[in-house]
Amino acid sequence: MASIASLFAAVLPMTSYLFLIWWMDKNEREPLLFLLLHFIWGALGATLLAVGGNIFLSYLLGVSDVGANGSSLIQTVIFAPISEEGAKGIFLLYTLNSKKFDNITDGLVYGGAIGLGFGMTENFIYFIAYGDTLHSWIQLVLIRSLFSAVMHMISTATLGAFLAMAKFSLSRLRIILPVAGLILAMTIHFIWNSTVSFENYILFGFLFMIILISFFFSVFRLTINNEKKIIEKELEEESILNLIPRAHIKILSTHLRFRRGWIDERIRKLYISCTVKLAFRKNQIKNSSGSSREYYESEIKQLRGLINSMLRNNSSAI
Repeated sequence: MASIASLFAAVLPMTSYLFLIWWMDKNEREPLLFLLLHFIWGALGATLLAVGGNIFLSYLLGVSDVGANGSSLIQTVIFAPISEEGAKGIFLLYTLNSKKFDNITDGLVYGGAIGLGFGMTENFIYFIAYGDTLHSWIQLVLIRSLFSAVMHMISTATLGAFLAMAKFSLSRLRIILPVAGLILAMTIHFIWNSTVSFENYILFGFLFMIILISFFFSVFRLTINNEKKIIEKELEEESILNLIPRAHIKILSTHLRFRRGWIDERIRKLYISCTVKLAFRKNQIKNSSGSSREYYESEIKQLRGLINSMLRNNSSAI
């Protein structure tokens, strides 16, 4: 019974958070199956890799010779941020090369999904191992669901955002940004683990996480607003070229696009998908080169053709 309760307490909050960050990405939501792949990596692959990394660091630095309490503290405060952030983040190198990885928001979403998967597995292990009494179990569920697992989400999402900035940068920062993102992710992890490892600093840890969570969602909203500006700017150019009716720009860049009646319902979803993707591709091509630029050029041409065909064949368009 305790195992079932622990499993439920580990899975429900993390999947709820996963749906929340997916839902917040309202301009171009990521494919659910691809997002779940990242969540599963965090839950399984990253967890196993992090355990192996922690063992390797302990053996390499001879931490096993330290007293039990000292060894545990070093592993929690020093080794865990290094091995766990590396294990979670390595999958984002695969995501980075995907055409689905479009911007900073995507970095936050995919990185956050990995962190939530990792947090789910870690939470389940902690609930089973340390929830000896009902009081301690409830305390663990609350602290880890509201703070520890969310820390994993934010730290890996931070790395994802930095990787996104690097992907669409043509400056020397392209090399520095991934390293800076990984260091920042490890630092976030280090600060949280450090504060909760010492009873006198736990309140500082909670305060740190409250500020961090507020900052994370502020950045998330900022990236969404930036996407809105990109859609407006890039589609304005398409309106000048007579590809898209000017009246559609305000609709496509806001929640109005989800309403019925402004365009033939048979093409509405596809039309929204194509126009928003066109706007993002036009913005991305400005900071792309080589094969990526060629891919975006080809996709822009295809999207314009599809949009033109939809509007020409549907008289309901404004």
